Amino acid sequence: MHRNAVIRFALIAFLGSLSLAPDAAQAAKGSAFANESPGTIIVSTSQRRLYLVVSPGRTISYPVGVGRAGKQWSGTSFISSKHIKPAWSPPAEVRHDRPNLPNVVPSGSPRNPMGAAALVLAHDQYAIHGTNAPGSIGGFVSYGCIRMYNRDILDLYQRVTVGTRVVVTH
Repeated sequence: MHRNAVIRFALIAFLGSLSLAPDAAQAAKGSAFANESPGTIIVSTSQRRLYLVVSPGRTISYPVGVGRAGKQWSGTSFISSKHIKPAWSPPAEVRHDRPNLPNVVPSGSPRNPMGAAALVLAHDQYAIHGTNAPGSIGGFVSYGCIRMYNRDILDLYQRVTVGTRVVVTH
């Protein structure tokens, strides 16, 4: 082979191996979500993964932190609102366990667990959000919210809209 052809072949092979998915996300093919519509978010609490269906049988997968024992939930919801750098109002259950928390924790505060962005789910009780504690990703750590790395929630934020269907499974 001619040297330029070898270099071109190697470059094409290298570029073909790169993923367009974000750093912590990975494109995954499979039939597990073949019946889900593109745009649907599926959270598997047992796998501690969030999947965004991009086409039939193809998803983008993100690692997440999920509800700890006794705080998990499952079911279907939808995104009711989207927020960049949200302030946080601790729910009653969190305030009961941590009574010294203020009524509102401002955006940017190290005590604000919402991170870079939040996708609030219907009924405003739970959200898919970033975190100021990246070491919690992959664990059973929350009061029912779905935690993501900040770079991942910002990626997901750009890919979904208000009204997006969210399915949470065990």
